[in-house]
Amino acid sequence: METSLPLKSMTANLEDVDIREKSRARDGQEQVLDRRLFMQLLAFGDCRDTAVLIKALEQANIPGALYADINDPFGVALVTVSESPDFFVTEMRAFLGKRPFADLSPKPEFTMLGRTYAIGYEPDLEEAVINRPRRRIFDPSLKWGIWYPLRRAGSFEQLSVQEQRVILAEHGGIGRAFGRVGLGTDIRLACHGLDKNDNDFVIGILGPELYPLSTIIQRMRKTKQTSQYLAHLGPFFTGKVIWQNRNKD
Repeated sequence: METSLPLKSMTANLEDVDIREKSRARDGQEQVLDRRLFMQLLAFGDCRDTAVLIKALEQANIPGALYADINDPFGVALVTVSESPDFFVTEMRAFLGKRPFADLSPKPEFTMLGRTYAIGYEPDLEEAVINRPRRRIFDPSLKWGIWYPLRRAGSFEQLSVQEQRVILAEHGGIGRAFGRVGLGTDIRLACHGLDKNDNDFVIGILGPELYPLSTIIQRMRKTKQTSQYLAHLGPFFTGKVIWQNRNKD
């Protein structure tokens, strides 16, 4: 016989599965946001003319950035941004199904899809989850990018919250140090269940020059998180921006 939960029990269950982004401002006030950005990187080969791609992107007013692949003289990657995942299977699917992108060779091994998320102590939640990542994609000064997925080892999840914070603080401190002097910044995306290889995160390291970005990754290899608690890292896509839709900033 079908039964229904009392209203009080239903309310408790809803609170248990609250999936909104949450943080606390400096004054201790809780912030809640039911919005987030989705970002996708798609890589392609056999591109003989990037100008026709740029023209098509501008005409369609696509919210994103186009990279020239440093490791493939005929390679490109397109990073697109939307608050709705429907965008990628409607507008973007239709756009990519037509020339000139339909003439390219997809590189599905580089496909990355993730969502912005709150850590819990952002002083301005909307700035951290929506505005700042969007600005970084469209920032003309951030000319170079290294994008890669990663998966943490299961042993990391068995650590206490305090132990995890110490490990993440060491790792994040390197990025903040480079950011303070304008050498590099990052975009962090969660991709649990969104990645065909079962990765946990997608990371974009962006900056004015390529060498500092490589140095950031080199130094992070020595942190406890990378050296002991990562199960998988990469593949890496490395490229230089050749087009950005700044009207979407």
